[in-house]
Amino acid sequence: MKTILRSALLLCMLAFSLQSCEDQDDVMSPSHLQVNDFVWRGLNEVYLWQADVPNLADDRFASKADLENYLAGYSRPEDLFQDLLNKPISKYPNGNAIDRFSWIVDDYTVLEQELNGISKNNGLDFKLTRVAQGSNDLVGYVRYVIPNSNASTKDIKRGDLFTSINGTKLTISNYQSLLNTDNYTLDLADFNGSAFVLNGKTVSLSKTTLEENPILINKVIESGEHKIGYLMYNGFYAGYDARLNQAFGDLKGKGITDLVLDLRYNGGGSVRSSTRLASMITGQFEGKIFSKRQYNFKLMAGMTADDLELLNERFVKSIDGAVINSLNLARVFIITTANTASASELVINGLKPYIEVIQVGEITTGKNVGSFTVYDSPTLTKTKVNPNHRYAMQPLVFKIANAADFGDYTQGLPPTYEQRESFKTYGVLGESSEPLLNLAISKITGATAKKVQTEQDVVLPEISNSKKINGLRNEMYLENVPKEFMRTLK
Repeated sequence: MKTILRSALLLCMLAFSLQSCEDQDDVMSPSHLQVNDFVWRGLNEVYLWQADVPNLADDRFASKADLENYLAGYSRPEDLFQDLLNKPISKYPNGNAIDRFSWIVDDYTVLEQELNGISKNNGLDFKLTRVAQGSNDLVGYVRYVIPNSNASTKDIKRGDLFTSINGTKLTISNYQSLLNTDNYTLDLADFNGSAFVLNGKTVSLSKTTLEENPILINKVIESGEHKIGYLMYNGFYAGYDARLNQAFGDLKGKGITDLVLDLRYNGGGSVRSSTRLASMITGQFEGKIFSKRQYNFKLMAGMTADDLELLNERFVKSIDGAVINSLNLARVFIITTANTASASELVINGLKPYIEVIQVGEITTGKNVGSFTVYDSPTLTKTKVNPNHRYAMQPLVFKIANAADFGDYTQGLPPTYEQRESFKTYGVLGESSEPLLNLAISKITGATAKKVQTEQDVVLPEISNSKKINGLRNEMYLENVPKEFMRTLK
C-alpha cells in the first residue's frame, strides 16, 4: 500500500513539474524574443513611417505564431530594429536614407541621461574630418572646452588640432575604438599650409560622468548705439530651462537692443524647451501656435478634436509658475552650422511666421522629425516596464511644422548670410572678432564684416564629432508620452 501511495505521489509531482514548465514557457520567452516582440509592437504602434514598412503592417502576419516565427529569426534586437525602419541611414548611407535618426539602446538609464545632456565625457568638444579629400586619415579640431571638466584643467583650447591618439594615427576605421575609451592621450598637430604635422605636444584626458550646462556664454557686446546680447546655447535640456530664463533676465536687465543666439553646435533636445526659448525671445505672441505635430496615419485616425489641439505647441508666458523674461524682439540673429539640428531648427522655423529671423553661418542639418522614448510596457511608457531587460527605443514618431504649416526642410535651413567655419580662423567664442559673430554684428550695426579666408582645401565634410561619440545625438523629443498618444493607444 505504501509503495502504491509513494508511486502515485511521484507521478503527481512529475505531472505538476511538467505542467509548471509548460506554464513557464507560455509566460516567459527567451530574453531576446521578449525584446524582439517589444521592438515590433512599439514600431507597429508609433513609428512615423509604419505604413511604409510592409513588415509593420497590422495584417502582415496571419497569426501570432507567424509573427513569433518572424521575430525568432533575429538573434539581435538591434538587427530587427534596423530592418523595420524606413530606409535607415545604416543601409542607405549615400544620400538616399529616409530615416536618419531613429535608434535603440540596451540600457534606458543611459538613454535618459543622454537626453538630459549627461554623458561619459572628458569635456573636449571637437569635430573630425578627413585630412584631405579621398584620404582615410582624420584630423580633429577642438571647438570648445566644457567648463569644470577634465579638459578644462589641461593645456588645450579651441582651434587646437590632433591627428593621433596614444601614438596611433586616427583613421576612418579606428577613430571610434580609439575615442570611445575612458582615457586617452591626444597627439597635437599644426597645419603647415598643405598638411597636418605632429608638433610633439600631447594632452592626456579622462572621461567622467559629466553634465554639460548648455548655456556656455551669456554676455552683452556694445557697438555704437547697439547693446547686443550674445547667448551661446548648446543643448535643449529641460533641466536648464529655469537657468536659461535667468540668462534672459540678465540680458533684459541690461537693456539689450539686439540678440545673437548661437546654435552652431546645438544638436537639439526638448520640444518644450524650444518653445520656451522662442517665448523668451518674443513675448508678444502668448497663446499663438509655435509648432504643430503630426503622427503616423494610424494614430492620427484615432484622434478627437481635443487630441488634435494637443498637437499644437503654443508660445507660453511662464515656466513652472515663474514668469518668462521675454525680450519682445521683432528680429533675432541666429548662428548656425551643419551641427545645428532638431530643436534648434524648430526655434528658427517656429519663429519665422512671427518675427524676422536672420540666419548667419552654414546650412543646418535638416531634421524636422522627432521622437519620444518607447519602453517595453503595456502602454509603451515606463509604467509597469518589463523587468527582464532594459532595452528602449527612440524612434521617429512625429513630423513638425510651424504655424504657417511649413516643415519641409530635410535638406536643411539655409543661412541668410553664408559663411563657413574654418579652423584657420576659428577665433575665440564670444569675442566680437570671432568670424560668425563678427558677421552677425556687422549686419546689426551696418559696419563692414571682417574678411575671412575659407579655403575649400581646409573646409572638409565632417565625419563625426565628440557629441556623437559620447552618445549625444541630434534630437527633438517630447519629454513624456503625450496625452493624445495615450488616448489613441489600443
